[in-house]
Amino acid sequence: MRKRNQESSARSRVLVLVDESNVGSSVRSAGRGLDWLKLRDFLAGPNTGRDLVEMVVYAGLPPAIPMWQEERDRKNKFVHWLRSNGFMVVTKDGAPAEEGHYKANVDVMMAIDALELSIEMRPDVVILVTGDADFAYLATKLRRHGIRVEVASVSANLGNILRSAANEVIDLAPLFRTFEIMTVQDAAPQVPNRTPRQQQPRRPRPRFRPIATARQAGES
Repeated sequence: MRKRNQESSARSRVLVLVDESNVGSSVRSAGRGLDWLKLRDFLAGPNTGRDLVEMVVYAGLPPAIPMWQEERDRKNKFVHWLRSNGFMVVTKDGAPAEEGHYKANVDVMMAIDALELSIEMRPDVVILVTGDADFAYLATKLRRHGIRVEVASVSANLGNILRSAANEVIDLAPLFRTFEIMTVQDAAPQVPNRTPRQQQPRRPRPRFRPIATARQAGES
C-alpha cells in the first residue's frame, strides 16, 4: 500500500482548460472532426503518467432566439454528451453578429476560472487548449504561482507571445491527423454515437460552425 501511495504522489495532477471555439476552428482547418475522448486521453489519459483533475470545456451557445433555436438545440445536446462523458462544461449565451454568425466570447470566464480552480484544486500542471494570444498573461500569472503551464494547439499556427509565456507547447497537429476526415454534411454539430448496442451507421463526431469571435493563433 505504501509503494502504491508513493507512486501515486509522484504523478502530476493536471487541470485542462479548453477554448472550444478556438480548438474547433483549428481542427476544422485541418479538415477533421474533433474527437473529444481522444483529445482528453492524449493530454492527460492513463498512459501519460498524469492524473487528470478536471477537463473544463468553455463553449459559446447560439443566441436564444427563434432563428438560432435549431442549432442551439444541437449544441445543447453536444454539451449534454460532454457532461455525460465526464467533462466539466461552462457555457455562455451568444449574441447575433454580422453575416449570420454569432459571438460568445468565453475568454474572461476561462481566465477567471483558471486562477480560481488552480487555487482550489492545486494542480501541478495547467494545460490551456487554445492558440489565442490573449491567454499569454494568464499563463504568466499561473507560473508566478508555481504552476507549470502547457499550451496545446497547432504549433505551426501558434504566436510567439503565447508560446513564450508557457513552459511547453504541445503540438496537436499529429493528433488531429488521426481524427476522422470532415465532409460537407458534417458542418452541423452532431452528438457522438458510441453506444455498441445501437445498430446504426456510425455518426460523425461533434463539429461546429466557427464562432465569429474565435481568434486564430496566426492573428497574434
